[in-house]
Amino acid sequence: MALQAGIVGLPNVGKSTLFNAVSNSAKAQASNYRFCTIDPNVGLVDVPDPRLDKLAELVLPNRTVPTQIEIVDIAGLVRGASKGEGLGNKFLGNIREVDAIIHVIRCFEDENILRDEGAINPVSDKEIIDTELQLKDLESVEKKIQRNEKLAKLDPKLKAELEVLQLCKKHLEQGKSIRELDFSKEDRNAIADLFLLTEKPVLYVANVDEASMHTGNKFSEALKEAVKNEKAEVIVMNNNIEAQISEMDNPEDKQLFMEEYKMEEPALDRLIHSAYRLLNLFTYFTAGVQEVRAWTIHQGWRAPQAASVIHTDFEKGFIKAEVIGYDDFINYGSEAACREAGRLRIEGKEYIVKDGDVMHFRFNV
Repeated sequence: MALQAGIVGLPNVGKSTLFNAVSNSAKAQASNYRFCTIDPNVGLVDVPDPRLDKLAELVLPNRTVPTQIEIVDIAGLVRGASKGEGLGNKFLGNIREVDAIIHVIRCFEDENILRDEGAINPVSDKEIIDTELQLKDLESVEKKIQRNEKLAKLDPKLKAELEVLQLCKKHLEQGKSIRELDFSKEDRNAIADLFLLTEKPVLYVANVDEASMHTGNKFSEALKEAVKNEKAEVIVMNNNIEAQISEMDNPEDKQLFMEEYKMEEPALDRLIHSAYRLLNLFTYFTAGVQEVRAWTIHQGWRAPQAASVIHTDFEKGFIKAEVIGYDDFINYGSEAACREAGRLRIEGKEYIVKDGDVMHFRFNV
Protein backbone atom coordinates (compact mmCIF):
# COMPACT_ATOMS: atom_id res chain seq x y z
CA MET A 1 0.00 0.00 0.00
CA ALA A 2 3.08 2.23 0.27
CA LEU A 3 1.73 4.06 3.31
CA GLN A 4 4.43 6.35 4.64
CA ALA A 5 5.38 7.95 7.94
CA GLY A 6 7.96 10.73 7.63
CA ILE A 7 10.57 11.45 10.31
CA VAL A 8 10.96 15.22 10.81
CA GLY A 9 12.65 17.57 13.27
CA LEU A 10 15.31 20.23 13.64
CA PRO A 11 18.89 19.37 12.60
CA ASN A 12 20.88 17.07 14.91
CA VAL A 13 18.01 15.80 17.04
CA GLY A 14 18.55 12.13 16.14
CA LYS A 15 16.30 11.70 13.09
CA SER A 16 18.75 9.76 10.93
CA THR A 17 19.90 7.67 13.89
CA LEU A 18 16.27 6.70 14.44
CA PHE A 19 15.84 5.93 10.76
CA ASN A 20 18.94 3.73 10.77
CA ALA A 21 17.51 1.84 13.72
CA VAL A 22 14.02 1.43 12.37
CA SER A 23 14.73 0.58 8.75
CA ASN A 24 15.63 -2.94 7.67
CA SER A 25 16.24 -2.06 4.02
CA ALA A 26 18.08 1.27 3.91
CA LYS A 27 20.55 3.22 5.99
CA ALA A 28 20.86 6.98 6.28
CA GLN A 29 24.07 8.83 6.98
CA ALA A 30 23.95 10.02 10.59
CA SER A 31 26.43 12.90 10.79
CA ASN A 32 26.90 15.90 13.04
CA TYR A 33 26.25 18.61 10.47
CA ARG A 34 23.18 20.17 8.90
CA PHE A 35 21.53 18.72 5.81
CA CYS A 36 23.48 15.45 5.85
CA THR A 37 20.28 13.90 4.49
CA ILE A 38 19.69 15.85 1.29
CA ASP A 39 17.32 13.42 -0.43
CA PRO A 40 14.78 11.59 1.69
CA ASN A 41 15.82 8.03 2.50
CA VAL A 42 12.98 5.54 2.38
CA GLY A 43 13.05 2.30 4.32
CA LEU A 44 10.59 -0.57 4.48
CA VAL A 45 9.88 -1.45 8.10
CA ASP A 46 8.49 -4.77 9.34
CA VAL A 47 5.55 -4.37 11.71
CA PRO A 48 6.27 -6.70 14.67
CA ASP A 49 3.26 -8.93 15.24
CA PRO A 50 3.40 -12.00 17.53
CA ARG A 51 0.14 -13.24 15.97
CA LEU A 52 2.02 -13.90 12.72
CA ASP A 53 4.56 -16.05 14.54
CA LYS A 54 1.84 -18.06 16.32
CA LEU A 55 0.06 -18.74 13.04
CA ALA A 56 3.35 -19.86 11.49
CA GLU A 57 3.96 -22.26 14.38
CA LEU A 58 0.64 -23.97 13.61
CA VAL A 59 0.75 -23.92 9.81
CA LEU A 60 4.51 -24.56 9.34
CA PRO A 61 4.68 -22.64 6.03
CA ASN A 62 7.60 -22.45 3.61
CA ARG A 63 7.96 -18.77 4.49
CA THR A 64 6.53 -16.14 6.83
CA VAL A 65 6.03 -12.60 5.53
CA PRO A 66 5.29 -9.68 7.89
CA THR A 67 3.42 -6.60 6.80
CA GLN A 68 5.39 -3.37 6.36
CA ILE A 69 5.08 0.39 6.34
CA GLU A 70 7.48 2.88 4.77
CA ILE A 71 9.51 5.23 6.94
CA VAL A 72 10.92 8.32 5.22
CA ASP A 73 13.91 10.14 6.68
CA ILE A 74 13.42 13.83 5.86
CA ALA A 75 16.31 16.25 6.37
CA GLY A 76 16.20 18.72 9.25
CA LEU A 77 13.99 21.77 8.97
CA VAL A 78 15.24 25.13 10.20
CA ARG A 79 13.56 28.36 11.21
CA GLY A 80 12.44 30.09 8.02
CA ALA A 81 11.98 26.87 6.04
CA SER A 82 8.54 28.02 4.89
CA LYS A 83 10.30 30.93 3.13
CA GLY A 84 12.97 28.70 1.63
CA GLU A 85 15.63 28.89 4.37
CA GLY A 86 18.04 25.96 4.41
CA LEU A 87 16.54 23.52 1.93
CA GLY A 88 13.08 24.36 3.18
CA ASN A 89 10.95 24.11 0.06
CA LYS A 90 12.40 20.72 -0.86
CA PHE A 91 11.96 19.34 2.64
CA LEU A 92 8.42 20.67 3.04
CA GLY A 93 7.58 19.02 -0.27
CA ASN A 94 8.89 15.71 1.11
CA ILE A 95 6.62 16.06 4.16
CA ARG A 96 3.63 16.79 1.94
CA GLU A 97 3.98 13.33 0.36
CA VAL A 98 3.81 11.27 3.58
CA ASP A 99 0.67 10.04 5.36
CA ALA A 100 1.78 10.74 8.94
CA ILE A 101 4.60 12.54 10.76
CA ILE A 102 7.04 11.17 13.34
CA HIS A 103 8.40 14.32 14.99
CA VAL A 104 11.74 13.68 16.73
CA ILE A 105 12.59 16.19 19.45
CA ARG A 106 15.88 16.48 21.28
CA CYS A 107 15.47 15.87 25.01
CA PHE A 108 19.12 15.41 25.99
CA GLU A 109 22.14 17.61 26.66
CA ASP A 110 25.41 17.01 24.81
CA GLU A 111 27.87 19.84 24.18
CA ASN A 112 29.46 17.82 21.36
CA ILE A 113 26.31 17.88 19.25
CA LEU A 114 25.58 21.17 17.54
CA ARG A 115 22.37 23.07 18.20
CA ASP A 116 21.54 26.29 16.38
CA GLU A 117 18.80 27.39 18.77
CA GLY A 118 20.85 27.67 22.00
CA ALA A 119 19.87 25.89 25.24
CA ILE A 120 17.87 22.66 25.02
CA ASN A 121 14.18 23.51 24.80
CA PRO A 122 11.92 20.76 23.41
CA VAL A 123 8.79 22.93 23.52
CA SER A 124 10.45 25.67 21.50
CA ASP A 125 11.81 23.09 19.05
CA LYS A 126 8.31 21.71 18.54
CA GLU A 127 6.91 25.20 18.00
CA ILE A 128 9.56 26.04 15.40
CA ILE A 129 8.54 23.04 13.28
CA ASP A 130 4.84 23.71 13.88
CA THR A 131 5.19 27.33 12.83
CA GLU A 132 7.00 26.50 9.59
CA LEU A 133 4.38 23.93 8.64
CA GLN A 134 1.54 26.30 9.57
CA LEU A 135 3.03 29.15 7.52
CA LYS A 136 3.37 26.90 4.49
CA ASP A 137 -0.23 25.72 4.90
CA LEU A 138 -1.42 29.31 5.28
CA GLU A 139 0.24 30.13 1.97
CA SER A 140 -1.57 27.22 0.27
CA VAL A 141 -4.95 28.12 1.81
CA GLU A 142 -4.67 31.80 0.86
CA LYS A 143 -3.87 30.94 -2.75
CA LYS A 144 -6.96 28.74 -3.03
CA ILE A 145 -9.12 31.43 -1.37
CA GLN A 146 -7.97 33.91 -4.01
CA ARG A 147 -8.86 31.46 -6.79
CA ASN A 148 -12.30 30.68 -5.39
CA GLU A 149 -13.57 34.06 -4.14
CA LYS A 150 -15.08 35.26 -7.44
CA LEU A 151 -16.33 31.85 -8.54
CA ALA A 152 -18.00 31.19 -5.17
CA LYS A 153 -20.58 33.92 -5.89
CA LEU A 154 -22.00 31.77 -8.70
CA ASP A 155 -21.46 28.25 -7.34
CA PRO A 156 -23.07 27.20 -3.98
CA LYS A 157 -20.65 24.28 -3.69
CA LEU A 158 -17.65 26.61 -3.99
CA LYS A 159 -19.25 28.96 -1.47
CA ALA A 160 -19.32 26.16 1.13
CA GLU A 161 -15.75 25.27 0.21
CA LEU A 162 -14.71 28.89 0.64
CA GLU A 163 -16.16 28.94 4.16
CA VAL A 164 -14.02 25.93 5.09
CA LEU A 165 -10.94 27.59 3.63
CA GLN A 166 -11.58 30.81 5.55
CA LEU A 167 -11.95 28.83 8.78
CA CYS A 168 -8.61 27.15 8.05
CA LYS A 169 -6.99 30.53 7.39
CA LYS A 170 -8.22 31.94 10.70
CA HIS A 171 -7.06 28.83 12.56
CA LEU A 172 -3.58 28.89 11.02
CA GLU A 173 -3.18 32.61 11.70
CA GLN A 174 -3.74 31.79 15.38
CA GLY A 175 -0.74 29.44 15.28
CA LYS A 176 -2.84 26.27 15.34
CA SER A 177 -2.69 23.14 13.18
CA ILE A 178 -5.48 21.97 10.86
CA ARG A 179 -5.65 18.50 12.48
CA GLU A 180 -7.10 20.20 15.59
CA LEU A 181 -10.23 21.24 13.66
CA ASP A 182 -13.22 18.94 14.01
CA PHE A 183 -14.09 18.76 10.32
CA SER A 184 -16.67 16.49 8.74
CA LYS A 185 -15.69 14.29 5.80
CA GLU A 186 -17.34 16.82 3.45
CA ASP A 187 -15.40 19.71 4.99
CA ARG A 188 -12.13 17.83 4.55
CA ASN A 189 -12.92 17.27 0.89
CA ALA A 190 -12.70 21.06 0.44
CA ILE A 191 -9.01 21.02 1.36
CA ALA A 192 -8.05 17.51 0.22
CA ASP A 193 -6.31 18.80 -2.91
CA LEU A 194 -4.00 21.02 -0.80
CA PHE A 195 -2.37 18.10 1.08
CA LEU A 196 -1.95 20.36 4.09
CA LEU A 197 1.07 19.62 6.25
CA THR A 198 -0.61 20.36 9.59
CA GLU A 199 -3.57 18.10 8.81
CA LYS A 200 -1.36 15.01 9.03
CA PRO A 201 -1.44 12.99 12.27
CA VAL A 202 1.69 13.30 14.45
CA LEU A 203 3.61 10.99 16.77
CA TYR A 204 6.28 12.60 18.97
CA VAL A 205 9.57 10.90 19.81
CA ALA A 206 11.41 12.31 22.82
CA ASN A 207 15.05 11.37 22.20
CA VAL A 208 16.51 11.25 25.72
CA ASP A 209 19.90 10.40 27.20
CA GLU A 210 20.71 6.85 28.23
CA ALA A 211 20.02 7.49 31.93
CA SER A 212 16.49 8.68 31.14
CA MET A 213 15.39 6.00 28.67
CA HIS A 214 13.06 4.32 31.19
CA THR A 215 11.96 7.26 33.30
CA GLY A 216 12.09 10.24 30.97
CA ASN A 217 13.49 13.57 32.17
CA LYS A 218 12.51 17.22 32.62
CA PHE A 219 12.72 17.79 28.87
CA SER A 220 10.44 14.89 27.90
CA GLU A 221 7.99 15.83 30.65
CA ALA A 222 7.86 19.40 29.31
CA LEU A 223 7.13 18.02 25.85
CA LYS A 224 4.32 15.79 27.15
CA GLU A 225 2.77 18.76 28.90
CA ALA A 226 2.98 20.86 25.73
CA VAL A 227 1.15 18.29 23.57
CA LYS A 228 -1.38 16.98 26.10
CA ASN A 229 -4.30 18.62 24.28
CA GLU A 230 -3.28 17.31 20.86
CA LYS A 231 -4.34 13.70 21.53
CA ALA A 232 -0.87 12.76 20.30
CA GLU A 233 1.34 10.02 21.72
CA VAL A 234 4.85 10.76 23.03
CA ILE A 235 7.35 7.88 22.96
CA VAL A 236 10.42 8.27 25.18
CA MET A 237 13.48 6.47 23.84
CA ASN A 238 17.24 6.67 23.36
CA ASN A 239 17.84 6.54 19.62
CA ASN A 240 21.49 5.47 19.93
CA ILE A 241 20.60 2.43 22.06
CA GLU A 242 17.87 1.48 19.61
CA ALA A 243 20.32 1.77 16.71
CA GLN A 244 22.75 -0.58 18.48
CA ILE A 245 20.00 -3.14 19.09
CA SER A 246 18.88 -3.03 15.46
CA GLU A 247 22.41 -3.77 14.24
CA MET A 248 22.61 -7.06 16.16
CA ASP A 249 21.94 -10.11 14.00
CA ASN A 250 22.24 -12.70 16.77
CA PRO A 251 18.97 -12.94 18.78
CA GLU A 252 20.87 -14.10 21.88
CA ASP A 253 23.20 -11.10 21.75
CA LYS A 254 20.21 -8.82 21.30
CA GLN A 255 18.43 -10.38 24.28
CA LEU A 256 21.50 -10.06 26.51
CA PHE A 257 21.95 -6.44 25.46
CA MET A 258 18.34 -5.62 26.30
CA GLU A 259 18.59 -7.40 29.64
CA GLU A 260 21.65 -5.30 30.44
CA TYR A 261 19.57 -2.18 29.85
CA LYS A 262 16.49 -3.66 31.59
CA MET A 263 14.42 -3.60 28.39
CA GLU A 264 11.56 -6.03 27.77
CA GLU A 265 11.32 -5.01 24.10
CA PRO A 266 12.97 -2.46 21.84
CA ALA A 267 11.29 0.94 22.03
CA LEU A 268 11.30 0.74 18.24
CA ASP A 269 8.59 -1.93 18.40
CA ARG A 270 6.39 0.48 20.33
CA LEU A 271 7.20 3.21 17.82
CA ILE A 272 6.29 1.06 14.81
CA HIS A 273 3.03 -0.09 16.41
CA SER A 274 2.17 3.51 17.29
CA ALA A 275 2.88 4.64 13.72
CA TYR A 276 0.65 1.81 12.48
CA ARG A 277 -2.19 2.96 14.75
CA LEU A 278 -1.56 6.57 13.78
CA LEU A 279 -2.28 5.67 10.17
CA ASN A 280 -5.51 3.85 11.23
CA LEU A 281 -4.31 0.54 9.86
CA PHE A 282 -5.44 -3.03 10.47
CA THR A 283 -3.76 -6.35 9.70
CA TYR A 284 -5.37 -9.45 8.27
CA PHE A 285 -3.64 -12.75 7.53
CA THR A 286 -3.51 -15.40 4.85
CA ALA A 287 -2.31 -18.79 6.07
CA GLY A 288 -1.28 -21.70 3.88
CA VAL A 289 1.55 -24.17 3.38
CA GLN A 290 3.31 -21.89 0.89
CA GLU A 291 3.29 -18.87 3.21
CA VAL A 292 1.74 -17.25 6.23
CA ARG A 293 1.50 -13.56 5.50
CA ALA A 294 0.28 -10.34 7.10
CA TRP A 295 -1.49 -7.72 4.95
CA THR A 296 -2.10 -4.05 5.70
CA ILE A 297 -5.49 -2.42 5.19
CA HIS A 298 -7.30 0.69 6.41
CA GLN A 299 -9.76 0.33 9.27
CA GLY A 300 -13.26 0.00 7.87
CA TRP A 301 -12.32 -1.64 4.57
CA ARG A 302 -14.72 -4.20 3.13
CA ALA A 303 -13.64 -7.63 1.95
CA PRO A 304 -13.14 -6.76 -1.75
CA GLN A 305 -10.93 -3.79 -0.81
CA ALA A 306 -8.90 -6.02 1.49
CA ALA A 307 -8.51 -8.54 -1.33
CA SER A 308 -7.15 -5.81 -3.62
CA VAL A 309 -3.92 -5.49 -1.61
CA ILE A 310 -3.04 -9.03 -2.71
CA HIS A 311 -3.94 -8.32 -6.34
CA THR A 312 -6.34 -5.90 -8.03
CA ASP A 313 -7.93 -8.86 -9.86
CA PHE A 314 -9.07 -10.21 -6.48
CA GLU A 315 -11.21 -7.11 -5.98
CA LYS A 316 -12.54 -7.01 -9.56
CA GLY A 317 -13.57 -10.65 -9.57
CA PHE A 318 -14.48 -10.97 -5.88
CA ILE A 319 -17.03 -13.70 -5.14
CA LYS A 320 -16.71 -14.36 -1.42
CA ALA A 321 -14.28 -14.53 1.48
CA GLU A 322 -13.69 -17.44 3.82
CA VAL A 323 -12.98 -15.91 7.23
CA ILE A 324 -11.67 -17.35 10.49
CA GLY A 325 -11.21 -15.16 13.55
CA TYR A 326 -7.61 -15.17 14.79
CA ASP A 327 -8.55 -16.47 18.26
CA ASP A 328 -10.56 -19.30 16.71
CA PHE A 329 -7.66 -20.31 14.48
CA ILE A 330 -5.30 -20.46 17.47
CA ASN A 331 -7.81 -22.27 19.70
CA TYR A 332 -8.68 -24.95 17.12
CA GLY A 333 -5.17 -25.18 15.65
CA SER A 334 -5.88 -25.32 11.92
CA GLU A 335 -8.19 -24.22 9.12
CA ALA A 336 -9.56 -27.74 8.83
CA ALA A 337 -10.41 -27.91 12.52
CA CYS A 338 -12.11 -24.50 12.36
CA ARG A 339 -14.14 -25.61 9.34
CA GLU A 340 -15.21 -28.80 11.11
CA ALA A 341 -16.21 -26.86 14.22
CA GLY A 342 -18.23 -24.36 12.18
CA ARG A 343 -15.89 -21.48 12.97
CA LEU A 344 -15.14 -20.70 9.31
CA ARG A 345 -17.56 -18.09 7.97
CA ILE A 346 -18.50 -17.24 4.39
CA GLU A 347 -18.66 -13.45 3.96
CA GLY A 348 -19.75 -11.33 0.99
CA LYS A 349 -18.86 -7.95 -0.49
CA GLU A 350 -20.26 -5.93 2.43
CA TYR A 351 -18.21 -7.64 5.12
CA ILE A 352 -16.01 -5.19 7.05
CA VAL A 353 -12.70 -6.88 7.78
CA LYS A 354 -11.62 -7.09 11.41
CA ASP A 355 -8.08 -6.79 12.70
CA GLY A 356 -6.57 -10.28 12.88
CA ASP A 357 -8.97 -12.01 10.49
CA VAL A 358 -7.49 -15.04 8.71
CA MET A 359 -8.90 -14.90 5.18
CA HIS A 360 -9.07 -16.79 1.91
CA PHE A 361 -10.64 -15.14 -1.14
CA ARG A 362 -12.66 -16.70 -3.94
CA PHE A 363 -12.73 -14.74 -7.19
CA ASN A 364 -13.36 -14.95 -10.93
CA VAL A 365 -10.43 -14.35 -13.27
